[in-house]
Amino acid sequence: MQTVEERKQQGKAYRKITPRSALGRWKVETGRGLVQDLLLEQEKSRMSELIPIRRQRMAASPFAFFRGTAVLQAHDLFLSPGTDFRVQACGDAHLANFGIFASPERRMVFDINDFDETLLAPFEVDVKRLAASIEICGRDRGFPKQLREEAVCGAAAAYQRAMMEFSDMGNMEVWYRHLDMGSFLEDTSHFSDRAQEKRVRDAVDRAGSKNSDLAVHKLTEIVDGKLRIKSDPPYIVPIRDMLTEEKALYDFHAGILRALALYKESLPMERRGLIEQYEPLELAHKVVGVGSVGRKAWILVLMGRENGDPLVLQIKEAEKSVLEDYYGLSPYPECGRRVVEGQRAIQTAGDILLGWVRLLRNDGRMSDYHVRQLWDAKGAFDLETISGEGLKGLSVLCAWTLAHAHAKTGDRHALAGYLGKSDAFENAMASYAFAYADQNEADYEMFLKMQK
Repeated sequence: MQTVEERKQQGKAYRKITPRSALGRWKVETGRGLVQDLLLEQEKSRMSELIPIRRQRMAASPFAFFRGTAVLQAHDLFLSPGTDFRVQACGDAHLANFGIFASPERRMVFDINDFDETLLAPFEVDVKRLAASIEICGRDRGFPKQLREEAVCGAAAAYQRAMMEFSDMGNMEVWYRHLDMGSFLEDTSHFSDRAQEKRVRDAVDRAGSKNSDLAVHKLTEIVDGKLRIKSDPPYIVPIRDMLTEEKALYDFHAGILRALALYKESLPMERRGLIEQYEPLELAHKVVGVGSVGRKAWILVLMGRENGDPLVLQIKEAEKSVLEDYYGLSPYPECGRRVVEGQRAIQTAGDILLGWVRLLRNDGRMSDYHVRQLWDAKGAFDLETISGEGLKGLSVLCAWTLAHAHAKTGDRHALAGYLGKSDAFENAMASYAFAYADQNEADYEMFLKMQK
């Protein structure tokens, strides 16, 4: 077995293969048909009636477009200078895919919250997507170039510094590390002023109250003494509005029971008994996200054996990761399992009901889904109103979180050796973020022309 120092030296030697400065290279192309080709190909597997909503959401701003086009950047990253330091990559590590959650012990933590594209891939796939998203978000907010550069460099430096610290730790110490929001809030040096501190505290408080009780309050109503999901087409469409015949509804309900039984098998043994204590009441299709619009995404309301004990699950369709065409196929045949296993590896404190299921469709093909609680004390920071100092602070939190995920699932010692202590890496990320934000704007304009 190699020593830690030997692995660090191997990482340092890799700079001769891919210099850190090379990670900053990107040549902007305009008017490229790649935008239309990749997006249209992706839309083939989506629900056609929801594609206009997806395009409308992506057209809202360059940042919204960036959120919906992980497939574009995956293609571009593969053609860029890169490394072979493989980690369990999030695959879509932009700013809006980080947030606040409750651990199983009900402690509020900061972590990654989207794993649709997760796959074993080079570490820079995640870091470059995060860096570009910081620059693009900063432009969206109208922040000056210097502030945007400070935010990107601050994130890259935080990632670099965290990886060095993780390399000095033991394996178990790294695994147990997490970003506890309670401890974070106790240290007021994290905040530039009282206003920023209040925004963070408010976000944590909102996250704490966002649970199945709130979901039932907001998404359901009582009609003729029975609880049912509110209809709000095309965004929320209960199954009762899709299948009006009583036999079809009965058969579908039986199908849900079979799906729950299959999903239960993906849970650890001690949690299967927990889900068995709930009875399904009603199902609805719900439009979610930006890039995810068009994928099948269901919400299932269940009730415990006593009234007032609700549980709302999200059952979301999983497809092949956008990274698989470039970095190899997932070892799991079920796309839902790919998402779940990746999330379990990356997150410090995941949903105890996270699981997957594979179902047979009417056309004889299989569909994969991953399942989780719809709201489990989940919160996020408002990027549309975030201040400049808030952006810099959030960027550092995201970078530390990403470094922790990569340290857990990759060779943290080789990565630390490669990154080193100089400013070469952060300068490269700043160069890349600025250039790729220009590329994103050019692609966004191309996308808008597609809509005419």
